[in-house]
This record gives sequence, structure tokens and C-alpha cells, in this order.
Amino acid sequence: MENNKICVFCGSSEGNDLAIIEAAKQLGNTFAAQNISLVYGAAKIGIMGLVAKAVLEANGEVIGVIPEFLKKKEVVHLGLTELITTENMHERKLKMQEISDGFIALPGGIGTLEELFEILTWLQLGLHTKPIGLLNVNGFYDDLLQLLENMVRKGFLSMENYELLLVDTNIDALLAKMAEFRAPQIPRWLNEERA
Repeated sequence: MENNKICVFCGSSEGNDLAIIEAAKQLGNTFAAQNISLVYGAAKIGIMGLVAKAVLEANGEVIGVIPEFLKKKEVVHLGLTELITTENMHERKLKMQEISDGFIALPGGIGTLEELFEILTWLQLGLHTKPIGLLNVNGFYDDLLQLLENMVRKGFLSMENYELLLVDTNIDALLAKMAEFRAPQIPRWLNEERA
């Protein structure tokens, strides 16, 4: 992966953990320093806004993708390098996947989980071959990772698919894992003709 453009999924709230707020700023600074363009949901609020602000203040590139109905509210960041408007949420996720070289999930809420698991499902199905990282700041995702491990134990998730999600607590280490990522072959059952 060339790491030219990385899409970041994260909260539209800042939450109450200062370590997460600091990690968001650090991620933005790292992107700018490494010439990685940020692709994100175009909001000026929450963790989303903090990452974008950090990239922009360090003279990095930020591409926001937002559906029209959210653009009308007081959430859109108007100082981005590029703002792409879509008709709806689904089109927004398709556009983000299309223009990004990889994905990182920071802490967030239901929307963040939904975006993370959809892009992970698309990778599992062979719809893209891009790396997906989970930045586990201050143990935020420990319970989620335990749940995924339980899915493996109970036979609902293969170890191969579990390992598609690259996890680290350190930004540079996570980016290194993403750079080394090679997507597995598309499962044979997806290639077989169905009668």
C-alpha cells in the first residue's frame, strides 16, 4: 500500500478520554508529516474535526465526503482541501472506499462501528484489497476484540478473517502493518458458479 490516502472512521463526538483526543491530533500530525492525505466524513466536530484540524494546521491535505442532508446542518467543515457531496450515506461510503488506499478506525460510536464493519465485510468478500487498521487507544476496543475472538471460538468467524483487521495501540506501528498488508485470495466459494 502506498499510503497516499487513508480514510479515517471516528466519532462525531469528542468523548471524555483525553488520551483519545490526543491520539486524534497525533494521527493528523503523522499524516501531514508522512504526506498521507486524510479522507473522512467532512465534519468540523468531534474526533473527526480534531483529526482534520491537525492535518490542515500542519499543511496536509484533507478530503471530506458528506451526504447532502448532513451538509445542511452546522457540522460540515468548510476549510477542507476538497469537499465531495454525495446523495446519501451509502454513496458516501462507496466514494470513501473508492478514493482511499486504506482505512483506520479511531474510537467512536455506532456510526464508526458500522463503517468499520462494512469496509471489513467488503474486504472479506474480495470487493477491495485495502488494509484496515484499528487504533486501539487506551484499551477502547479491548471488549470489541474479545467479542471477535469469541466469534472465532464459536465458529462464526474464521481466524483468517479475524486477522484481516490490523490492530495496534501505536500509530507508526499500525501504519507499518498497513504498509505490509497483502489481501488474501478471494474465497473459492465466491468464485464458483452457482446452479
